[in-house]
Amino acid sequence: MSEHSWFIVAIVAYLATMLYIGWRGYRRTVDYDDYVLGGRGLHPFVAALSASASDMSGWLLMGLPGAIYLSGLSQAWIAIGLFIGATANWVFTAPRLRAYTHIARDSLTVPTFFEARVRDSSHLLRVTAGIIILVFFTFYVSSGMVAGGRYWESTFDGSYLTGMLIVAGVTVAYTLVGGFVAVANTDTVQGIIMFLALVAVPAVALAYLMGQGLSFTEVLTYPAGHAYPGSADGGVDGTWFAMTEGLPALTIIGLAGWGLGYFGQPHVIVRFMALRRPAEARQGLVYGAAWQFICLAGAMLVALIATGFFDVTGARIADQASYETVFLDMSRFLLHPLLAGLVLTAVLAAIMSTISSQLLVSSTALVEDLYRGLVNKNLRARWSMPLSRAAVLLVALVAAILAADPENSILDLVGFAWAGFGSAFGPLVIAALYWRRLNAPGAMAGMVTGAVVSFAWGSSALTDVVYEIIPGVAAATVAMVAVTLLTPKPDEAILAEFDRAAAAAKL
Repeated sequence: MSEHSWFIVAIVAYLATMLYIGWRGYRRTVDYDDYVLGGRGLHPFVAALSASASDMSGWLLMGLPGAIYLSGLSQAWIAIGLFIGATANWVFTAPRLRAYTHIARDSLTVPTFFEARVRDSSHLLRVTAGIIILVFFTFYVSSGMVAGGRYWESTFDGSYLTGMLIVAGVTVAYTLVGGFVAVANTDTVQGIIMFLALVAVPAVALAYLMGQGLSFTEVLTYPAGHAYPGSADGGVDGTWFAMTEGLPALTIIGLAGWGLGYFGQPHVIVRFMALRRPAEARQGLVYGAAWQFICLAGAMLVALIATGFFDVTGARIADQASYETVFLDMSRFLLHPLLAGLVLTAVLAAIMSTISSQLLVSSTALVEDLYRGLVNKNLRARWSMPLSRAAVLLVALVAAILAADPENSILDLVGFAWAGFGSAFGPLVIAALYWRRLNAPGAMAGMVTGAVVSFAWGSSALTDVVYEIIPGVAAATVAMVAVTLLTPKPDEAILAEFDRAAAAAKL
């Protein structure tokens, strides 16, 4: 069989597995609570891996290795910030959010929790949050579909549109049918695939180079003493390993500041809400931190080994601009076509895990936060699940229309979508969980200010000075605190509920 045929076998097996998991999820989905949050019965291992896989996307396997290969370890600040942010999210957000969302009217979505937390009878806070989620995630889902089409195009030399429709179709199918259970379980499998690929490929590459006569030390210090394909300065002046070389302090703060975004990412923190018990957040922390540390280290090791690998072997790097294919090209050179095809599915897994999670959160925002919040406050339970499935399809169709043109400027929005959510929701989530004094006007002021400042900053030349999440989070925090302190205190019922939730989080 040709390499192409082996790749097809691997991809078909992977897609069939995803559809099977979706069908199993459908059989376990009985009511609306199951469809949206899996009946709050998520095992911490599944919660940790699904949360990690859904937020990393193809950046972990392509973007990060390419950036570090090209520019050195100065590009690792994002990875460091993300690891710290994800770990802190499990420590500070997970147990309290799981307890509080259950106590606060059994909230099923992040916007619904915001409303219940501050008793916003106007529903304005919930609706505004739902609109922010729907707008950002529609474009985010679309960007994932574009990535799926590009993946298909580069891997199989096929049609962009065909690949986009296949990747989107399978993802939509298991999300629409199986709901949260299917999304969480497929994300877990996808997380395992990504983990194995990022451990195996650098290990095999290291062994191969040592078999070619290089010592362990020579492989791991190669860019310090050798020019290599793509190196801007010959790689021989030692700057590859200098993490602060040529980077202003504001740039480093901005790169590491990506970690601040975790507290406000709806598709990540919804996993905390679905845990079986608040106390299981401790286990989730261990699983999640271990997965992320090893995967990030694996991606950086791929970049380091690649500097010597492509120089010594003479293998070609397909992407000669940003070098984002070093992981894929290394896999194709080293492994049997079937194994290489399975490694290639790791990239597809990263793309699909993000699309599915964002689709589900978008659909619940449309039904639970906008339709129920604005149109039909007494929506019957038996209609909620069919409407949510219809909403998945609707959001996917809009995203697919936008993605049909791969040159569309929607990809420009992806860079600050993370900052938008982190700025709008991050400070509010932390305040809602830890600040008794928070009230509805302060929550609204912080959320809107964070979204506006982040969007405006990211759309201007200022984004080249410092990443927009830094001013976005700062402005949101100041606005939220100032407005809260200038307006009436919450009533005793809200304060009593806060205390119950804080106590429940410690159980």
